[in-house]
Amino acid sequence: MTVVILPEAASDLDNGYFFYEKMGEGVGEYFLGSLTSDIRSLRLFGGVHQFSGGYFRMVATRFPYAIYYKVEAAEVRVYAVIDTRRDPERLSERLN
Repeated sequence: MTVVILPEAASDLDNGYFFYEKMGEGVGEYFLGSLTSDIRSLRLFGGVHQFSGGYFRMVATRFPYAIYYKVEAAEVRVYAVIDTRRDPERLSERLN
């Protein structure tokens, strides 16, 4: 399967990178590498995660983030990469 990261999800990754880079030099790079690895794994495991509200939800391995995606034909489309510590109502707004 091909994995496509939509612009909104890429922006989420950028925001996470900048947030964690402020915590310490190199932490943002670690965050980005970790989340990128999780997203790449969707080539093999796309479609096996919890499905709710029209999206599959994969919990990131090392950071408190969730990856929201859909499987369309032979393509996994990543719509959002959300910090799970945020307000659930904001999550709902972001995905709609």
